[in-house]
Amino acid sequence: FKDWAVHGWVDMRTALAVSSDEYFYTIGGGYGGQRGLGINRIDEYARSFGLATSTGIALRGEVSGIIPTPAWKESVFGADDPWRIGDTYHTVIGQYGFQVTPIQAVRFISAIANGGKLLTPQLLSQAGKDGVAVPYIDVGIPDADLQVVREGMRLAVVSPRKDATVKSLNIGGIHIAAKTGTAQTGARNESMNSWSVGFWPAENPRYAYATVLEKAPAGTLSGAAPAMLPFFQWLIAYKPEYVN
Repeated sequence: FKDWAVHGWVDMRTALAVSSDEYFYTIGGGYGGQRGLGINRIDEYARSFGLATSTGIALRGEVSGIIPTPAWKESVFGADDPWRIGDTYHTVIGQYGFQVTPIQAVRFISAIANGGKLLTPQLLSQAGKDGVAVPYIDVGIPDADLQVVREGMRLAVVSPRKDATVKSLNIGGIHIAAKTGTAQTGARNESMNSWSVGFWPAENPRYAYATVLEKAPAGTLSGAAPAMLPFFQWLIAYKPEYVN
């Protein structure tokens, strides 16, 4: 189970910034003397952040998604193909059978940005309705832990390392914190869905986004994060009230 690049020794912040697969393989499934979370706790934490569950938004047809588990694998592939440690490794980085929607992703990243409040998405008839009470669930994670994630996502944008994944959004006039993701698709991984999630301003978050570009050829380098660049440039130029 190799990484996508050689990163050297990394901590949590840097692992987020460079998307170190091996770091999160170890956190999720363990390796050597390092004990991992295990698939049951991964499933528990993912669901506590609203992944693979409906958000409650007032729109018809919302789907829930999938978090792969031993029970899910048995139902899909049968009892002759049991759960393996490699399945845990792939699941913890959002691969394998992991399926979420963009609105789940932006809700998840909003909870990281706002200190642990899992919001129920609301549809407004017009912008600028500050003070609207939004229902939420507390995810139960200390803000000090979420701060590590926020710092890692900011580092993904501003780090001078060549393997930092969101340097395309390191632009003047706005402080963005972000993360990328690549979901391999197709029978032979011939395609990929490019994801990016983030929030701004990084130091005092008010807004969050989730973007996915579907079914690009495998290995495509220009993905969802660079695709957001024109939007942020437009925001800085024409809607500065939404920058800070």
